[in-house]
Amino acid sequence: MTTVGVSQARTRTAILRVRSKGLLDPDVRDGSAGYALGPNAIPALERGDRRIYTARQMDPSDRWCLISYSIPESQRQLRHQIRRRLAGIGCGTVSAALWICPEYLTGEVEEILGDLGVRTSAAIFLADETRVAGGLESAVGQWWDLPAIAARHQSFWSAYGSVAASDLTPRQAFATWIGCVDAWRVIPYVDPGLPAAWLPDDWPGNLTVRLFADLREQLEQLSGRYVHQVTSGPLPGLQPESGAAP
Repeated sequence: MTTVGVSQARTRTAILRVRSKGLLDPDVRDGSAGYALGPNAIPALERGDRRIYTARQMDPSDRWCLISYSIPESQRQLRHQIRRRLAGIGCGTVSAALWICPEYLTGEVEEILGDLGVRTSAAIFLADETRVAGGLESAVGQWWDLPAIAARHQSFWSAYGSVAASDLTPRQAFATWIGCVDAWRVIPYVDPGLPAAWLPDDWPGNLTVRLFADLREQLEQLSGRYVHQVTSGPLPGLQPESGAAP
């Protein structure tokens, strides 16, 4: 954690928070106390890995998933939670209580509605055709905040587009790769992967998807070497690799 710029105090606080959510369990290995992933952590990590590392692209012939719900005014906070979580997986807003997304997000929509206990107050429609004035290119610009999504892509490109993996030591590759994943992980959630025909001509998404895949290929294995160095050696007074900055 020090390698990626996180202090010991912040690391301890983060571990306690993650442990309080049931994602870490105390563990002892070779006489040293530590933590192991809890039973709830594996499904959460698997869901995150699928979204972060597997780029999805909607085909113009794919179906839409539409979500309609009716929540009383007395449960305004619940409305806010529904909106926040649907937006958080890449759904667009057609109107205040009607949301839209590619069909492949239907499972995650179902999970959100179930988690919030509003499945009986919502209806899901799978549509083969959507007729809107001005065409879908105009409509998606209203349903999604495309400039905000594009800005995330552009920010990622600015930060990592010039990374030269061949010049990095395993320690440096680890720090770069962790930062890269941390910067990227939000983008596949807010970007639903709409067809290029409905997006602006200068849409940066395709470039950054390829960039992330290239960086993964170049940095992941090299980062693993550094992790192995740390976890297989004595932790107190860990010495940096030869030629690397401490």
